[in-house]
Amino acid sequence: MKQFIPYSYLLFLSICFNGFAQQPAPKVALSTEEKTLNSQWQGKKVAFLGDSMTDKRRVGTTYVYWEYLTELLGIEPFVYGISGNQWNHIYKQAEKLQSEKGSDIDAIIIFAGTNDYMHNTPIGEFFSETTKQTNFNGKEVSRKYRTPIINDTTFCGRINKAMSFLKNKYPKQQIIIMTPIHRGYAKFNDKNVQPDENYCNEQGLYVESYVEILKKAAAIWTVPVIDLYSTSGLFPMAESHAQYFSKKDTDMLHPNAVGDYRLAKTIQYQLLALPSGFVKQ
Repeated sequence: MKQFIPYSYLLFLSICFNGFAQQPAPKVALSTEEKTLNSQWQGKKVAFLGDSMTDKRRVGTTYVYWEYLTELLGIEPFVYGISGNQWNHIYKQAEKLQSEKGSDIDAIIIFAGTNDYMHNTPIGEFFSETTKQTNFNGKEVSRKYRTPIINDTTFCGRINKAMSFLKNKYPKQQIIIMTPIHRGYAKFNDKNVQPDENYCNEQGLYVESYVEILKKAAAIWTVPVIDLYSTSGLFPMAESHAQYFSKKDTDMLHPNAVGDYRLAKTIQYQLLALPSGFVKQ
């Protein structure tokens, strides 16, 4: 005689073995103790530019890092990040910010660069060099002279274009660059499969090459950099870190709500060491 197994029990087993790993991680509840609501960031208007990890549509997560920062620091966020965007789109996001908010913003945070790596953007150079005459101590001398390269085709050119715009439009605002985090494997469909960071792109470059360029850009444009690649602790190459990412088998690229919490905590304490804006005259 065959033993009857209730469907509800089979469904329970299916959830146990398959479902839990695929269920979206819930938002992390924040304690009163971890909030720093009386800092220089309380009530400040902060614009967020970037890609899918900033997108308001919550790609791969149920709660984005800037939502946690809103609770942790008491900021007022204005979000312009769009999934798939690269640094050439940061300029367009900045234009939209300026069109909508004018100068009524305190700080601008940019979290982008991972898609430039994945889409094989050439690194390029920050400057071109020529020779020019100049006066040095009353004498005409010939010196090498550099000019920022501004274009949409190289990583350096894209950064220069966006940062030149922001520096000219927002001289009294805090502007911060955040580096991409480490990249794990992702398969969104048969035509959108992204290898993990141990594979170079078509330029023969690894993601850390783009991270280093962003750190150099921060120095050139004299803005703070929050190096999430080094400091977030998120490492999708380790199996134990699947708990921080969207889906173990198909999306180790996007942090889930637990990963975004960890990002937010790292950003929170970096921001506490920085001015939230500057005196407006």
